[in-house]
Amino acid sequence: MLKILLGLVVIAILATTGHVWAAPSSGFREIAGELFDDWQVCRTRVFGGDGFYQVSETTFRPVIVFESLGENAGIAYKLGEEFASKYSNEAQRAEEIFYFVRNRVKYTPDIDQFKLDEFAQNADELANTIDKNGVGYGDCEDSAILLAVMYKGAGYRSAIALVPDHTAALVYLPGYKKAATVFELDGEPGWVWAEPTGRNNPLGWLPKQFANVTLAAYEIAEEEVASVEPTKAPAVATAGAGGGTSSLPFPFISIIALLWLIPLFRRRR
Repeated sequence: MLKILLGLVVIAILATTGHVWAAPSSGFREIAGELFDDWQVCRTRVFGGDGFYQVSETTFRPVIVFESLGENAGIAYKLGEEFASKYSNEAQRAEEIFYFVRNRVKYTPDIDQFKLDEFAQNADELANTIDKNGVGYGDCEDSAILLAVMYKGAGYRSAIALVPDHTAALVYLPGYKKAATVFELDGEPGWVWAEPTGRNNPLGWLPKQFANVTLAAYEIAEEEVASVEPTKAPAVATAGAGGGTSSLPFPFISIIALLWLIPLFRRRR
């Protein structure tokens, strides 16, 4: 049965490709009941050294993002570059990239799209779908991954944020006046929450349940796509109304403990 599903996943992604891929995977393989891509990253599991977020009991590393950066940079990164050439104003450019992902990616659970409880797309796979069809389909991690890569292509610093049962992107945009909440990442202020899964969400909108909690975040850069247990501790992200910071109610290990209690890393809209 899983082999049939594997075929459906590959066909679904291939069918949405408008031109030669830049940095997606074209060789998904089944290993011990999981689906792996060309980089040996497991697309159906968030945990472990080979999981797409490499979540462990103490840290995480969104390795799937690195499939679309550096020498692997493709259409998603180039989309960011196009926005950079079109919009010189930093705040406007960040908003336009956010609106692009918010408006072009239709929130779709993995079970509906791939008939799997979990399947993460890399940024180029989703961008290719949008390039051909004008619209793509994905859940919260798919949108966050695409946003983070596009922001890098457009010249911003970006990060992946992780909380129990949810993930989003952060963009470094100090002085952005429209965000009611501004994050500090390891004490550095100016990080703005990018949550594109709601059709009316503006850049900087933050679900209220995340406004006064400690979040784990990983600033992305060009890194090796390696299936190893990460050793780098995640950044501590805190937020408060008006750009203030909150207290730290619980450490990252508590967040991870909660994640481990979730049998399937399902997403909320």
